[in-house]
Amino acid sequence: MRKVSTLCLAVQNNKVLLGMKKRGFGVGRWNGFGGKIEAGETIEEAAQRETEEECGIVIRSMEKVGIHEFRFKSNPDEVLEVHLFRVDTFEGEPIETEEMRPQWFAFDDIPYDTMWPDDRYWLPLFLANKKFRTKFLFGAGDVILEKEILEAESFD
Repeated sequence: MRKVSTLCLAVQNNKVLLGMKKRGFGVGRWNGFGGKIEAGETIEEAAQRETEEECGIVIRSMEKVGIHEFRFKSNPDEVLEVHLFRVDTFEGEPIETEEMRPQWFAFDDIPYDTMWPDDRYWLPLFLANKKFRTKFLFGAGDVILEKEILEAESFD
């Protein structure tokens, strides 16, 4: 079974906006903003809605820069397909919500040790304005058992 979701990272002045996940999947980790696609929504609409719900900003422009495929050895029939967007223009100031506590991080101060372990492999590509596709297989304790990272031209 394939589950499609979204992930948005806002970038401004050589800083990236991350959120500390306060509940649910990924709790206790810094992450981007996003989530599941609701019935009748496009991937882009879901990305915009989830980002606004989780940190209060309204996206004005974004670009798809990555597609991740995450699998977990404990659930081999499920694939999480995550569409990653770079947010360049938005309105509003990030605010804390029930789900996330947002914070800006300088590119040199990314808190990789308190993020998903795959982030250290693809986030530098994101920060360098690259496009890419990734595949990760996680084992017990979210240890990465397999990884594949390919630069991409586009996502048509």
